[in-house]
Amino acid sequence: MQFYDRNVKKLTRHIVVYIEKHKLLDGLVLFTIFLSLLFLIASVQFVAEKELFAGAVSRGNKLSTTLELTKKMYIALKNQDQYKINQNLKAEIKHIHTSYGDSIIAFQNILDLQAQKQNVDAMNKQYITIVKYLSDQNYASADAQLSDLKGQIKTANDKLQAAQIAAGAPAGSVNAPESNTPPSSGFSQQKVKTDAGTFTVDIIAADLNSTRVIVDTASDRDCGNNCPVLPLGTYVSRSGAYAGINGAYFCPADYPSCAGKTNSFDTLLMNKNKVYFNSANNVYSTVPAVIFSGSSARFVSASEQWGRDTGVDGVIANYPLLVSGGQVVYGSSADAKLNSIGPRSFIANKGSMVYIGFVFNANMAASAQVMHAMGMDNALNLDEGGSSALMWNGSYLVGPGRSIPNAVLFVRK
Repeated sequence: MQFYDRNVKKLTRHIVVYIEKHKLLDGLVLFTIFLSLLFLIASVQFVAEKELFAGAVSRGNKLSTTLELTKKMYIALKNQDQYKINQNLKAEIKHIHTSYGDSIIAFQNILDLQAQKQNVDAMNKQYITIVKYLSDQNYASADAQLSDLKGQIKTANDKLQAAQIAAGAPAGSVNAPESNTPPSSGFSQQKVKTDAGTFTVDIIAADLNSTRVIVDTASDRDCGNNCPVLPLGTYVSRSGAYAGINGAYFCPADYPSCAGKTNSFDTLLMNKNKVYFNSANNVYSTVPAVIFSGSSARFVSASEQWGRDTGVDGVIANYPLLVSGGQVVYGSSADAKLNSIGPRSFIANKGSMVYIGFVFNANMAASAQVMHAMGMDNALNLDEGGSSALMWNGSYLVGPGRSIPNAVLFVRK
């Protein structure tokens, strides 16, 4: 390339000198000189591009050789014992993590049953055995015992839900009637048919034109640990309510994982005294909420969409949102507790009618399908498990369960 550059410059200088010496300025000479220059420049450009192409081919060949070598090294590494050992170790760690995670969930389920006044002595003994196996790294035995324990927990929950259904069943009835239409007022137990199956539902209806929905709390202000709690019955009686249900998720004192934050909750709430709870940490919260005011119920997909108006009757946030605008908005979750089968609480509306209650023997996805099948405009999940509680006309239909930090109540206007 440099060779051709030098020769173009040299020839150009000769032509200029020749023109000046012989005074060749006529058109033919100038035209000839111009064509010569064009030819030389084109020649140089061709040679340059040829050299660039050759360089690119050379670099491409070197890259292909390097890639092939890297591939061979990777295959060799995969066949080494250390690689296989690491892969096996990774699988073992995942197995351990799953076993410990399942054991914690099982223990919380036992505590929930205990909170519902169920005998869990045999389950506690088996759980101790599982912990011993895990500490000894005997994972096969731990998994076998854990599988058996899960079966016992399911059986106990099935019996408990059967008793809860019986408690809410009309006197003398054997089976609840099948109907996808919610009641126009009062309490109803009915079977709702969905694509996911047929589910028994305890549901209490209220007209917001004659009922106020309020939220009561055991604490007067934000609380982060050792927070006060009360039974649902106490909330109902002291507020003069004719119906009530447990409120938002909280951290029960009997859960070991709740040490340092017992009975606390961190979602947005405004109680009947117009006091907002956890306002500061919910400015940008995506936790859904419902706001009751006069004869209307407003459901929002995120707490951040709501200001701090105290002119309303009640505000409570929880998750997940099941139905919004008449459509199912809950799909699935990796959370094992949301996927497990049990009683699922809800608060919902259809126009100016508001509903509270439980869907029995359902996971969260099935609960959403039930709300949709009943034609709800909006529906929000509330707490459940050992905190499950539902009251109607002074009697427990579900629960009482453990004491809770807040509750949703129906009060006549």
